[in-house]
Amino acid sequence: MSIKLGDIAPNFKADTSVGPIDFYEYIDGSWAVLYSHPSDYTPVCTTELGRTAQLKSEFEKRNVKVLALSVDSVEDHLEWIKDINETQNTTVEFPIIADKDRKVAELYDMIHPNASATATVRSVFVIGPDKKVKLTLTYPASTGRNFNEVLRVIDSLQLTDEYSVATPADWTDGQDVIVVPAIKTEDIPAKFPKGYTEIKPYLRVTPQPNKD
Repeated sequence: MSIKLGDIAPNFKADTSVGPIDFYEYIDGSWAVLYSHPSDYTPVCTTELGRTAQLKSEFEKRNVKVLALSVDSVEDHLEWIKDINETQNTTVEFPIIADKDRKVAELYDMIHPNASATATVRSVFVIGPDKKVKLTLTYPASTGRNFNEVLRVIDSLQLTDEYSVATPADWTDGQDVIVVPAIKTEDIPAKFPKGYTEIKPYLRVTPQPNKD
């Protein structure tokens, strides 16, 4: 199946590096990042998992739970984690799903036959507390993910989920945001008391509403 934005993320049960989990129970009430790897003991994936572990506090302060996936076994994951911790100078504590039968990979359409008939591509799913898919990204096996971008997108998703704003190109947390077109200009002062600038009738910007 193909997972699209706004779809309910499918539930699953799986063995992981931290024990068996039920996906819905694990992420209950939190945001989630679920991302896949072609296999264990691959160089790019080693750096990605290490970087994720280094960013533990950043994910926690955003109420985000992270899960990785590879088609290898729990035993392989546990040995690989030793290498990751050693080479990336970190400690991997989040679960790595053992998807030997590729059930989760197929459930989330992580195998792209034209890229590889068997291995998962580098898929990323950001899932909200409502269990809906908020973002999907797909990278080729040769390109490591930018986890600062993943965090930036989560900041945008969480902000725009709460306020009637959108974030412009290259936006980062703390910068001005765009008032959505659905808000009439005359209604902006009541909703955004920090003020606004009208660049064009359809392009109105305001300071980020959840910052002092």
